[in-house]
Amino acid sequence: MNPVFELGPGRWGALVGVTLAAGILLIARHAVARRRPTLQARVAPYLVDTVGFTRLRQREVIHPAGVVAVLGRPLVRDGARFVERVLGGAESVRARLVRAGRAPDVERFRAEQVIAGAVGAVLGGVFGVFLVLSGNSGVFLLIWLVALGGAIGVVAWDQWLSHQANAREARMLAEFPTVAELLALAVGAGEGAVGALERVCRLSQGELATELGRCLADARAGANLPRALGGLAERTGLTSLSRFVDGVVIAVERGTPLADVLRAQAQDVREEGRRDLMEKGGKKEIAMMVPVVFLVLPVTILFAVYPGFDFLNFSM
Repeated sequence: MNPVFELGPGRWGALVGVTLAAGILLIARHAVARRRPTLQARVAPYLVDTVGFTRLRQREVIHPAGVVAVLGRPLVRDGARFVERVLGGAESVRARLVRAGRAPDVERFRAEQVIAGAVGAVLGGVFGVFLVLSGNSGVFLLIWLVALGGAIGVVAWDQWLSHQANAREARMLAEFPTVAELLALAVGAGEGAVGALERVCRLSQGELATELGRCLADARAGANLPRALGGLAERTGLTSLSRFVDGVVIAVERGTPLADVLRAQAQDVREEGRRDLMEKGGKKEIAMMVPVVFLVLPVTILFAVYPGFDFLNFSM
């Protein structure tokens, strides 16, 4: 090998050192270039108040579901108007929406009913097509199943709203004794009515605490406390809460001891809940007798009488 191209240990070390230094220099130069702000970054703070948002600068990807929603919105709107004309009862729907803790938007609920009816009609149509293809029915049954499925979907969604309202009121009724006791403790400790409500809403969670928070928001907005609590009685269909609001309003207006009123209200609700539990227990007891009388008792009699009939047949 030519001695010119031979590298000794010292030359190899120098070559490695030069390569390493060049690499470090390139990395440092690139890092400095990345730290330097771009023109857009330097100009953007001065244009943030002058350049408004425009949809032309935003690249939107149109999803097929969005197209279907845009095209189907007029159909759903027309269907909601038709359901409203057929069923009516907008005030009842609005009251149940408020009781369920939802926004009192009747048009939105009617649109939801139309969608539920469409789902029911599709399910009925699928079942009808299956029957038609199997040869067990004709086209008339298919049309009847589609109409029946749509009607069931509309009515079922209305019943679901009633169930939501009743379930929410049941939760509020279950929370009422505890909330009333907390209010009585806060008032007995020297808090005012508004201060006690604020403390209870801050420390408790649940449907009733949310409604009391709405009452406090109305009171802060300018309404007096009796009027704000009156809104609680209007938004719910519970007699116990109406009596609670009346008791608090009378205590605030006449200066009667509020803690005693709240404790009495909590005790009344507990007694009412105990009576309801006893009534439900009595109804369940009667329902439990049905399988005993119509299933267990006939089988027991059959087991008791059958050997005698078998012996008589053997003797004869």
